[in-house]
Amino acid sequence: MPLTDADLQALWLTIRLATVVTLLLFVIGTPIAWWLARTRSGWKGAIGAAVALPLVLPPSVIGFYLLVTMGPNGPIGQLTQALGLGLLPFTFWGLVVASLFYSMPFMVQPLQNAFESMGTRPLEVAATLRASPLDAFFSVALPLAAPGFLTAGILTFAHTVGEFGVVLMIGGNIPGVTRVASVQIYDHVEAMEYGDAHRLAAVMLVFSFLVLLAVYSARPNRPKG
Repeated sequence: MPLTDADLQALWLTIRLATVVTLLLFVIGTPIAWWLARTRSGWKGAIGAAVALPLVLPPSVIGFYLLVTMGPNGPIGQLTQALGLGLLPFTFWGLVVASLFYSMPFMVQPLQNAFESMGTRPLEVAATLRASPLDAFFSVALPLAAPGFLTAGILTFAHTVGEFGVVLMIGGNIPGVTRVASVQIYDHVEAMEYGDAHRLAAVMLVFSFLVLLAVYSARPNRPKG
């Protein structure tokens, strides 16, 4: 039996959410990763810890504080209301904002590792050729860090696809608006529709395997010794 229309709708919404979040995090996460890789500031530890927080916090804790922050009395909620955008919870863009936070480490950490592994020598050579720091970043650093960008993009997309707790707290369960695939599987299980849950879960399982296969296949083979 094929997937139901509700399953396909949830899958499409999930792909749309993950795509928007991944593209935005390329823009937001790249300068953060670059700064973390290059800075000697005393704030490096605090900023790095803040970026990594979603890796250790329970999704319910993240979802609760995001809900408060984006609520009518929270700073983000007051800002969006002042801008005439209304409140973000239980909307698609509320899911996007929440996803930017909890998927942040999956973008920043691979990029930080890529920038750190290239060392300072390529940038020093570019400087001797009179390249400006901005030119060296786009002409030297970004091409050298391309495998890191690929890994970061795949991991961020996959993590956004698979999240459940945060999206349920921020988005609720509105068909076509905030009901993503993980929430749809939960609905099937609650309704004891195990056949439907199995088919959609199988799609997610295969997708996750293909993502990990892509990440491991993209890694360069390093000879031993």
